[in-house]
Amino acid sequence: MNLLEMKMPLSEAFLTSGIGIATVLAILAVIACLIIYVSKFIRMMEEKAAAAKKADIVEEVNLTAKPAAMPADTMTGELELVKTDEKTAAVIMAIVSDQSGIPLNRLSFKSIKLMEE
Repeated sequence: MNLLEMKMPLSEAFLTSGIGIATVLAILAVIACLIIYVSKFIRMMEEKAAAAKKADIVEEVNLTAKPAAMPADTMTGELELVKTDEKTAAVIMAIVSDQSGIPLNRLSFKSIKLMEE
């Protein structure tokens, strides 16, 4: 008997093609679920690594961010404000520190006076 001469009943053909389509869809569903679970697992591992790295950075900052002792040559004392308020004086001191490149704790201000133009 030749293969071309073999005929399958229509019901059996539908059953065979239905089983084939169902098998393909089931395998695609399994692959989709695997992709979702693997991506969630990888994302979870990345978040744990990021959290650990952040904790290490915070710990390192906490270890290195101890208050610095005042150098022996740093002067502390009274600041005389003449015709100016404290906010303006603070801004002036910050600008002088920034422009000169000298840290504010290394500068000594004796008085800040508002000049009339």
